[in-house]
Amino acid sequence: VYLLFQALRQISQRTISTASRRQLENRVSENQKLFQEDNGLPVHLKGGAKDSLLYRSTAGLTVIGTMYTVYYLLVSSMPKKPN
Repeated sequence: VYLLFQALRQISQRTISTASRRQLENRVSENQKLFQEDNGLPVHLKGGAKDSLLYRSTAGLTVIGTMYTVYYLLVSSMPKKPN
């Protein structure tokens, strides 16, 4: 049992320590240039089409949520009809 435990410990340590890690490219300077560029766009849209899509979907969901809330406030404020 001890030898099995020791073998499993060695295998697990070897797997963790020798795992190949994907090197990520440092793109901070590229992003700084992109966001500091004076192109007339607000900062929340400088990321391109993805940022535009996220902005529009968030704005749309906000408008729909506000309309839904106002509708149910109006429905709740009306007196109930007697049966």
